[in-house]
Amino acid sequence: MAGQLSIAKALNEALRKSLENDPKTLLMGEDIGKLGGVFRITDGLQKDFGEGRVIDTPLAESGIMGTAIGLALRGYRPVVEIQFDGFVYPAFDQIVSQLAKMHARALGHVKMPVTVRIPYAGGIGAVEHHSESHEAYFAHTAGLRVVTPSNAHDAHWMLRQAIESDDPVIFLEPKRRYWDKGEVGDAADLGLHDARIVRPGTDATLIAYGPMVKVCLEAAAAAEEDGRRLEVVDLRSLSPVDFTTLEESVKRTGRAVVVHEAPVFLGMGAELAARITERCFYHLEAPVLRVGGYHAPYPPSRVEESFLPDLDRVLDAVDRALAY
Repeated sequence: MAGQLSIAKALNEALRKSLENDPKTLLMGEDIGKLGGVFRITDGLQKDFGEGRVIDTPLAESGIMGTAIGLALRGYRPVVEIQFDGFVYPAFDQIVSQLAKMHARALGHVKMPVTVRIPYAGGIGAVEHHSESHEAYFAHTAGLRVVTPSNAHDAHWMLRQAIESDDPVIFLEPKRRYWDKGEVGDAADLGLHDARIVRPGTDATLIAYGPMVKVCLEAAAAAEEDGRRLEVVDLRSLSPVDFTTLEESVKRTGRAVVVHEAPVFLGMGAELAARITERCFYHLEAPVLRVGGYHAPYPPSRVEESFLPDLDRVLDAVDRALAY
């Protein structure tokens, strides 16, 4: 398995291995079969595994999700693709009212091994329902595991770990990074819900996930030219959160900046900032700052670059944190 792969190809290989390893695993979604998905993540899988395992569904997200829940009750391990992030809302009732609660409702006797793949976030020049970041909705919902990779290695192994989980997993894929290439190792090197320190530093901690990890790494490289060493933490899991790794990092650096594409208001950064403040109060040299999207509907594609957090906005927050 080791080698250079794009995130898209790493996901495709993860789905292939999961189908090979477990005959109860099946894929469902709009245009995922003959077309191979709009981003070609499922390319070639229906040809190799048949229409009974890689299923082209109607354009009906609520029906797709309800069917997946029923299949899980019968012992299958469905992997559902939501074609674009903004298309998930018709299925939201099924996810929140049924998928997330079935295990608890059955007093632990029923498992819900459903993986929901959702390409999310912006940066591809698309319109609003193709560019949204709604991770906080799902992280807020008890009973769901919510994860997002930022590189090819994690994309491959986290998806395989998610499919093997007996709990429902919302698997958020940073669509603008699909074509970024990276080394994919022969085995997972972290648990599904462990954060990763992707760049060590001493002056401040940048906390990001999914598409913003690359932006933070670029910011850290730029800051190093000015003699500032920024630590970058890839959160990887949004529910549960690896607060232990975050706490250890922030206690070392004394400063934290949380970066995500979603609007700052009631976003993931709000919870992360609150928890870091509670756990690291006497080690903080500055308030925990947040960088994110604006509290407004996603803009037309021609101005999305002004909406999305970029290197300059991250470095501005770092400057403010270091000024205290």
